[in-house]
Amino acid sequence: MNGQQRARHALEAAGFPPDSLAGLRPLGGGTYNTVEELVLTDGGRLVLKTPPPPETPVLSYERRLLPGEAEFYRGAATAGVPAPQVVALADGHLLMTACPGTPWHLASPEGTDRKALRRELGGMVARLHRVTGPGFGYPSGTFGPLVPDWRTAFTTMYDAVLADARRYRAWLPRSVDEVARIAKTAYDALDEVTVPCLVHFDLWDGNILVERDGAPRIGGLIDGERMFWGDPLADFVSLALLGDIEQERDFLAGYQEGGGKGEFTSAERQRLALYRSYLYLIMLVETVPRAAGEEHVAWVREAVAPQLTAALDELGG
Repeated sequence: MNGQQRARHALEAAGFPPDSLAGLRPLGGGTYNTVEELVLTDGGRLVLKTPPPPETPVLSYERRLLPGEAEFYRGAATAGVPAPQVVALADGHLLMTACPGTPWHLASPEGTDRKALRRELGGMVARLHRVTGPGFGYPSGTFGPLVPDWRTAFTTMYDAVLADARRYRAWLPRSVDEVARIAKTAYDALDEVTVPCLVHFDLWDGNILVERDGAPRIGGLIDGERMFWGDPLADFVSLALLGDIEQERDFLAGYQEGGGKGEFTSAERQRLALYRSYLYLIMLVETVPRAAGEEHVAWVREAVAPQLTAALDELGG
């Protein structure tokens, strides 16, 4: 099925008239699903996401991501946070509304604009973290049903990416066994988390849209496919990707204004280091099933591997 056929099928399945599609263009930035913008004959715009074929090599957690993405958008709507609205969710696709704006890293806000946007973003993320779920873990069911405690959920997630590293024979700066041993030393800190909160877990600049119609503002938080119910601290890893969230004072000020915490205990810093190691493991291991090019592999080893080592050293220390 080509793009036009896929788009028409999704629109008709959602109840649109057969002649609704006026145009189609691929959207870049995604590394897993196929993402396309659909332009309708009435001038409206929708976004269609389609997962890769079942035989595509993936990481363990990447099965059935679209239901989780739809769940994130529904949660964002209840929190009053701008995000796509779900139009239709089927086994083979997710159809949603389009959000206004340009990805943060392309909009490149500076100076007072950046400070105000980071503060606004902090308030939005705090509102997201007030949305709670029925249990901990990925809602896809990939690792079984949601569980009542965060320690069980997260250690299952962590063990899965370590198993992926072994399965794909991925290069890591430390051995898989050493990573597993160090991570376990911090697992007791997970017991502090008792409420499953809505976590996007992929809020890097490419998934934050900046709208410039008038004063710059956040137009939407997109690509919620990697969401889970868990510790809100986990969101801070991608929000300060390859950096330190404690240096993001404008973001943390907005987060506090929205009801979140802006200071961290030693146990919370342990959890942050654990979540950093989890994300950086994913970024290193996924280069194998993605068949990443030499340039990207070199960047990941140069930029991400030292961050994984630093997070493990922090846990080991």
